[in-house]
This record gives sequence, C-alpha cells and structure tokens, in this order.
Amino acid sequence: MEDKRILELYKAGEHDQAFNLLVRQSSQPLYWHIRKIVLDHDDANDLLQNTYIKAWGALDTFREDSKLYTWLFRIATNEVLNFLRKKKIINFLSFGDETQNIENKLASDLTFSGDKAVIALHKAIASLPPRQKVIFSMRYFDEKKYDEIAEILEITEGAAKASYHHAHNKIASLLKEELDFGD
Repeated sequence: MEDKRILELYKAGEHDQAFNLLVRQSSQPLYWHIRKIVLDHDDANDLLQNTYIKAWGALDTFREDSKLYTWLFRIATNEVLNFLRKKKIINFLSFGDETQNIENKLASDLTFSGDKAVIALHKAIASLPPRQKVIFSMRYFDEKKYDEIAEILEITEGAAKASYHHAHNKIASLLKEELDFGD
C-alpha cells in the first residue's frame, strides 16, 4: 500500500512528500542491513545516503515488477558490494590488517556489547568474499528467505542457497579454529 502511495505522490509532483514517506518506510531496516555488513556507523550512513540518491534518481524508471522495498534493498546491497570491493583493494594496497580493524570498530561501537564469540563471528564474516558476506548477513541476521535473497541479488534461489552454504561452512570452520571448539 505504501509503495502505491509513494509512487502516486512522486508522479503527481509531490516529491518532498514521496521522498519523506520512502525514507520513513525504509531507512531503519536498510540502515541495519548495511550496518551488519560494514560494521561502521559512518560507512553505513554514507551507503544509505548513496542508496537513496541512486534510488531517487532512478525512481521514474522503477518498473513495479517488484516491491519498492525489494528494489531499494537491491540498490543498498549493490552499494555495499561495491564498497566492500573497493575496501578490499585499498586494504590490499595498504597492507591493512582487516582483523584488527574489525576488532577496533567493534570495541569502539557503543551499540555493540558482544563477547569473544561475537567478535570471532564478525571476523569470520569479514573474511568472506563480498557476495557471500552479503548473502550470509541477509539470511543469518535479516532472516530473509532464499527466494527474497535471490530476487534482491538477481540470482537464482539455488545460487543463494549454495553461497549461504559455502559461507556457513567457512564461518563454522573459522569459529572452530578461533574459539578452539572441539568436535
């Protein structure tokens, strides 16, 4: 229902109202989707703003073959994937220690109250390739179904399941090592 109202307002030239409704409806879930992957509040805010800028610039081309929220989620996810790829290149070129960076971000985050296991989980997630990281986060944290993940990422449901399975196995193996879990 909100999608229809947003699009009606937009088409009627009521852009401020349409934009405000769009942001009110989607900003919190989009922010937390992004934040769970990039960990940093400032990065998440920047990516959320980029998402809205791209979405708003392309809203007149929205085909309505999916929900507006799914479309926004797809744009946000693509922003995150691009950000992670750039970050990986920068870390490689600067010989950055991503593990230490994650620990520092989590330690300085006032909303984080995790223990050693949670830090180990985030370090393991950070070690995944970007697409696996996003798929794992969408399934594990956001509890999205495979068909939703597939629609957002424009992949098959089977590819979403396979990526999650590979990510899950890598994370389980890394956690076993990090936390010294036995069989």
